[in-house]
Amino acid sequence: MKRRMFCGSLAAAGAAIPASGQTRSLPLPETATTLPLASSDGEKRILAVIDRARRSGEVYLEVPVVDGRMLRVLAETANARQVIEFGTSTGYSGLWFSLALRRSNGRLTTFELDAGRAGQARKHFEAGGVSGLVKVVEGDAHRNVRQVTAPVDVVFIDAEKGGYVEYLQAVLPLVRPGGLILAHNIDMVADYVKAVTSNPTLETVFYMQGGGLGITLKKL
Repeated sequence: MKRRMFCGSLAAAGAAIPASGQTRSLPLPETATTLPLASSDGEKRILAVIDRARRSGEVYLEVPVVDGRMLRVLAETANARQVIEFGTSTGYSGLWFSLALRRSNGRLTTFELDAGRAGQARKHFEAGGVSGLVKVVEGDAHRNVRQVTAPVDVVFIDAEKGGYVEYLQAVLPLVRPGGLILAHNIDMVADYVKAVTSNPTLETVFYMQGGGLGITLKKL
């Protein structure tokens, strides 16, 4: 669900800087909410599945397109080799991660409680040609996360909101220094926000375009 518009740096965007004491919202470019242009056949195939899944309704509580694009940018910038996701749903966000993992030769391990959604996710990964990059783990992620070994480059938390802090505590020791912990719908998880903003070994910023994303850097 789309939340609030993000007001970026006017100077960085090449816009005129308002006079002192004045503020101005920079309009969100239309391209930020549409699918990116494909630069290869593999990327085109994944984006086609992303588009078809959303148009056909084969998704469930999926991230907005602008957030999917951010997940891909962050994972690719981190050159992520191991990505962990809590809340596979139907594989929509996993497809965005796969765009980055194709370049880094990385892998995604994604946890989903619901067998039906996990099955749909596997179909989407197969259709996108990335099933070899993704391991879908069915069942209770609070138990199954014990399968994960260090080092983890990127974590994405988008499961039941009451479990965010527990997921954070489970994966934090496994995340490498310089790794990222991402959390969706950040305005719905006050306890998680407190946890990532009161720990001196973490640096967190909030990206409120789209569904709201907490981006946490593990410093040490």
